[in-house]
Amino acid sequence: MKCIEFSDVSFAYPPVEGDVGSDGAQIVPAPVFDHFTGEIPSGFTSLVGPNGSGKTTFLMLASGRLVPQNGRCMLFGQDVAALGEEQKNLLASVIYQNMEFETDEKVARLLDFVYKSGALKGSAKAIRGQGDLLSELIGVFELEPVLDHGLTGLSKGEIQRTLLAFCLLYGSASCFMDEPMFAMEERQKEQALAYLKEYAAQTGTAFFISMHEIALSRRYADSILLFYPDRTIDYGTPEEVLTGEALEKAYGVPAAMLKHSEDMTREVLLQAADAVRAVQEAEATAAARRP
Repeated sequence: MKCIEFSDVSFAYPPVEGDVGSDGAQIVPAPVFDHFTGEIPSGFTSLVGPNGSGKTTFLMLASGRLVPQNGRCMLFGQDVAALGEEQKNLLASVIYQNMEFETDEKVARLLDFVYKSGALKGSAKAIRGQGDLLSELIGVFELEPVLDHGLTGLSKGEIQRTLLAFCLLYGSASCFMDEPMFAMEERQKEQALAYLKEYAAQTGTAFFISMHEIALSRRYADSILLFYPDRTIDYGTPEEVLTGEALEKAYGVPAAMLKHSEDMTREVLLQAADAVRAVQEAEATAAARRP
């Protein structure tokens, strides 16, 4: 079933005041998408690629949180950016990167509020048993110890697990998640992804999740969107898309270095890519000088 449809979409971020080049001229960001057209079916899809390749922008355009300067982004046949706030939320929930909160409301009360405010109206069956969905999610995301805590008092990992519960409890037709596993323990990531995949299969909810952990994308995603620095995108199964050659092209470093890429900072990856390019250029120069 067709879920996302981009039709001749162009989008660029506005220039940042004071961001000038060495010549003093204003730097104008290059388009993230330039007359891009494509269709993505529903399912459990992982977005993979280096920072700055367009993953977050894709999520925000597809969910209607950003509006393209040209073309249309359709979600389940609707121009989601043109919808009212409530209709938009019912069609697409979003977990942003590094979300922060200023409320000291208790987690238990917020979970109940979100559950009753969305499409599920506070009543839905668990997918792994005969109980209620809220109780199941509290267990799956290990929220029992923090139910009486204020949201601002949670650790980063606890916040991420609470956000995952919020997303499912609201009951949107699709969920867009930007680095939702950040700061979670490895076993919690595995547990959460296994549940999300099962939830998607049983409820028909579409999931689009940006993750740096390539191994987890291989293990749990039905489909992959691989983003390249030149703004091209590959789509297919993990086996089709996450090849060594494709990953080296996307990240600019040998695929072997990406095995534990979640432990590497962006700066380290960039330094590694620069080192690889320097070696390649040196070899090319030496070859050119040979008689």
